[in-house]
Amino acid sequence: MKRLGTDRYAKNKCKYDDTVAFIADREASGREWKPTDQTQTVSKVEADKEIAEALGVDADSLVYERARLVKDAGHPTHTLSSYCRPEDVEGTRLVDDTPGQAGRGGGFLVLTLQGLEPDTISETFYSRMPTPDEIETLELPAGEPVMVLQRRTFTADGRVVEFARGIHAASRFSWSYTFKLPD
Repeated sequence: MKRLGTDRYAKNKCKYDDTVAFIADREASGREWKPTDQTQTVSKVEADKEIAEALGVDADSLVYERARLVKDAGHPTHTLSSYCRPEDVEGTRLVDDTPGQAGRGGGFLVLTLQGLEPDTISETFYSRMPTPDEIETLELPAGEPVMVLQRRTFTADGRVVEFARGIHAASRFSWSYTFKLPD
């Protein structure tokens, strides 16, 4: 699976094309997708240290977790859990556990409609060996590492409106980034 870099988050994709990031990746990989390729559960959870630091809340504060399992041709490729402050997403499609994207345009459009338009994203990747639960969930062969994604989504004024953690089967992805060099 080819995972696009900055292009996967293009605002015109969610606002006008109804394409969310994982669908853009599928299209770039020449693979079909269907709404059932992404399952999810939504619940309020206590923020761990990493979530609390990213969202600027106290550890153990309740935040919404939108946990997704993404599959390709029936096989799991990765998990992605997004965390948001309740006051930012209460009553929106982001807290609806219907399978598939969070409505037309996905989560970033939902945030935009809440007055929290995503402007900047910071992503960090690192590899590690998977936990036993990750081996089972992702159906990993023995000895395969995972790539961990940490994503922070900021508004134009620098407020973090989403923190996400993804666990990707390392052999099932490539990452591709194209961007202008900063001054």
